[in-house]
Amino acid sequence: MNKFLLCLLFSGLCFGQKITVAELNLKLDGNTQEEVMYGFAVGDKIVLEMQATGSAFGEVKVYQYPNTEVPVYTATAVKEEKKEFTVLNKSVYLFRFKNTVTGKRSLNVTIQRVPKNSSTKDFNTAVKWVSVNDTAYAPEEKSIVVGYDTLHTQKTRKVVASEQKYEEVVMDKSQRVSAKTSFGDTRTSVNFSLPANAISAYETKKVVAWAYWVGVGEESNEFWKQNRKMIVGAVQGAASYFSTPLGGIAAGAIANLAMPVNGEDVEYALVNEANCKLFTDGKACKPFDSGKGIAAYKRFTDATMLQGKYYVALANDNYVQPIDVNVKVSAIIEHIKYKDEKYTDTAITPRYEKKTVQKMVLTPKKIPVTFDYK
Repeated sequence: MNKFLLCLLFSGLCFGQKITVAELNLKLDGNTQEEVMYGFAVGDKIVLEMQATGSAFGEVKVYQYPNTEVPVYTATAVKEEKKEFTVLNKSVYLFRFKNTVTGKRSLNVTIQRVPKNSSTKDFNTAVKWVSVNDTAYAPEEKSIVVGYDTLHTQKTRKVVASEQKYEEVVMDKSQRVSAKTSFGDTRTSVNFSLPANAISAYETKKVVAWAYWVGVGEESNEFWKQNRKMIVGAVQGAASYFSTPLGGIAAGAIANLAMPVNGEDVEYALVNEANCKLFTDGKACKPFDSGKGIAAYKRFTDATMLQGKYYVALANDNYVQPIDVNVKVSAIIEHIKYKDEKYTDTAITPRYEKKTVQKMVLTPKKIPVTFDYK
């Protein structure tokens, strides 16, 4: 015989070989059912053989997943049955065996497959379950922007009409402090009150910073004059709202002043009324600022220190020499005036309409797939 024909015959015999998928011996109580699932490769021929033991078996249906509503095969009152059908695409088949009577029934079932070719001979018919999302669309009513309405309204708002800062000299006083051998007070004080803030609907005056100076005798006065000359050319044009060296310190425009290094010194403390009494009685007190020297100065900008009455307490520890202490205080005032200004306010409001749209709904579910599914 021709060798080519022999090869074809041998190949056909190989591919036509039946492979047993399952052998089932079903024994079902009345009105119960049993299901099994197996995967099959494209081109497989499914061979289903059934034989009832005793009375005829009620009903057998075969479904190709995912269509579990319309069976690809149905048999009823099965005594002995054989059915073959071809798998058009790789899929899972559901075999449902149902006992439709009240008594027990038995059925022997053999399920075999005949591969189309050698490439699917070793196909794994086991079934596994995987999670997928079932996509559906549901109508949903939504408010959709279909346009905009623009409304112009005349309104009034308060705006700054003018704003200025200026220095206000609060104190410029010379205070004598007696020596220990004299009959006068070796501890004394001077007091001052910062300008009170004035706030109304269309005008505000507020202290925004202040500084004080303590200097002893002519030595400190000479250095004060030098500092005044220095600021005339150095910073007057840039910060014309202050006129004294202490005003420059309070405004933050001057960082340092020239200070004397020789002369009589004084112990000083910036305090409130209660601590001033403690200081003048020679007792410990809690000052806002304190020190000892021929001259000194300090700037304040903290909001808690910008109003009220303060005391500069002074003490002379010289036994024979009384001292004259010059105390200066300057405050920076911020003066703002307001006015009403008309303007047009524009309000844009979206306009909506109710519309029905299709909303995607994803429902997770598990489905049976062939074992090689990825």
